[in-house]
Amino acid sequence: MAASRRGRLPAGTRSSPAPLEQSLRIAIPAKGRLREPAVALLEAAGLGPEEPGERALAFPCRNAPVEVLLVRAADIPEYVQDGVVDCGITGADLVVERGARVTELLRLGFGACTLEAAVLAESDAETVFDLAGHRVATVYPHLTSSLLAEHGVEAELVDVTGSVEIAPRLGLADAIVDLVSSGNTLRTNGLRSLGVLFRSEALLIAGAEPDEAACRLEPLLRSVVDARAARYLMLNAPESALERIAALVPGSRSPTVLPLAEPGMVAVHALVPAADVWDILPRLEEAGASSILVVPVERLLA
Repeated sequence: MAASRRGRLPAGTRSSPAPLEQSLRIAIPAKGRLREPAVALLEAAGLGPEEPGERALAFPCRNAPVEVLLVRAADIPEYVQDGVVDCGITGADLVVERGARVTELLRLGFGACTLEAAVLAESDAETVFDLAGHRVATVYPHLTSSLLAEHGVEAELVDVTGSVEIAPRLGLADAIVDLVSSGNTLRTNGLRSLGVLFRSEALLIAGAEPDEAACRLEPLLRSVVDARAARYLMLNAPESALERIAALVPGSRSPTVLPLAEPGMVAVHALVPAADVWDILPRLEEAGASSILVVPVERLLA
């Protein structure tokens, strides 16, 4: 577990929750694959973050009393734990690795990746269980140790920084455990995966006891995250096909049905999961739907 304090703030500096009229501080990664999606999320939520300069470490939001701090993604869990900021956006892998005492408020739907064990393509190892007794290089020693223990595997961990993929070629380790997005980096370095150990994505986190301001931010961002996973579907159909069409629309408790000027025809409006659009459109046409329109959703409040 991370230490309760690391000397970043004098004790009690932010011990009490900030009033809602005061600025809420949120930390996001200063660089890397999570920075731009995090800024875009704040923008989509209507907070209007100012465009930070190249050397800016903090910037305000135009439409709300929110201050955004740019820090190392790996430091965000402890910044949140220690009260340096009210909440933060970082990867689930870093939250677990740092062992910080924080509360997961929301999974944000971007930055998805997996922590995988990998070996050289010519290795005899076939599963993670074959790593027992071998050296494993990783930049996630605490998380890797915990995950291997869950599989009953005892291995010697080699704590490295930087490009861990080269470790097997240099003879530093027999295998690696590292984050994988597409798998291209593994293949480029002559490695193959032994399987997924942990699934990660970007999280909104707050302290162990989130204050009112942090809890107010969560539903605002959730409305955007949920909306991104949905599409608004509109179509025209004969009344006689309404039952079949309603049965094809996933995710809707009951679609909205409106009469059209043409006798016997209705308009159907419904929210559907974005992932299902590809599959249901041809089936809706087969059921008699026409003039089908699918549009993004900006906000979705359940």
